[in-house]
Amino acid sequence: MRYSALLRQSLMPFVDIIYPPRCPLCGEAVASQSGLCSPCWGSLQLPGQPSCMLCQAPLDHTAVIEGAICAPWMLQPPQHDGIAAGTLYNAPSRQLVLDLKYAGRIGLAAMMARLIAARLPEMRGEWLVAPVPLNRWRLWRRGYNQAALLAMEISKLRSLRYEPVLLHRTRHTPSLGGMGREQRKKTLAGAIAVKPSQAAKVKGSDILLVDDVLTSGATSSACVNVLKKAGARRVVVGCFARVLPENGQAQR
Repeated sequence: MRYSALLRQSLMPFVDIIYPPRCPLCGEAVASQSGLCSPCWGSLQLPGQPSCMLCQAPLDHTAVIEGAICAPWMLQPPQHDGIAAGTLYNAPSRQLVLDLKYAGRIGLAAMMARLIAARLPEMRGEWLVAPVPLNRWRLWRRGYNQAALLAMEISKLRSLRYEPVLLHRTRHTPSLGGMGREQRKKTLAGAIAVKPSQAAKVKGSDILLVDDVLTSGATSSACVNVLKKAGARRVVVGCFARVLPENGQAQR
């Protein structure tokens, strides 16, 4: 065990005395600082079976054969090589995302990353873990990139190589909420790129791209496209919460 982990473990009882563990969703007492209470765990909606082999979207028919693909991807195969979602987007998962992103509760990243890691496929060989990049001004205002926190935690859990700056935003883009599919695509065109200094790392690599929420997929698709154009062999998208079209949620 690393020294930092030993130190953290030794200090945890004192932290618990000063700051008694509370569920981050409802405030009830919990056993440790890194989890939810039982009712709140039960309120999270986890991807189940049967589901699409590529994106984990639930499939209606219980007799679907293993390896089935949902209709949208059958009509237009994606550029990505699979989506791994820790949860499906609902009120509790939305609250955790908002708390991580806007309330400065960065301690949630470890728990949220564990849920993503549990849904990842077997990843043999050397994979790179990269976050969806945040615009420099948003990063300056917020102080951190929530996707980078999740990516870093996943890299530890899976013993993968963390690469925080493979991608960068070339210009500021407005919020994509309320935009149609074509408008989102146009807004993101050319806004995300592989950093020139990182191009050699991307070529021929298998990459896990991490974000907090996957809604319309416009942002992740833009990232996947530039990674594949730069020579990435495979790109799997990992996210904490996956918005399904039937949920009727706003698209990003």
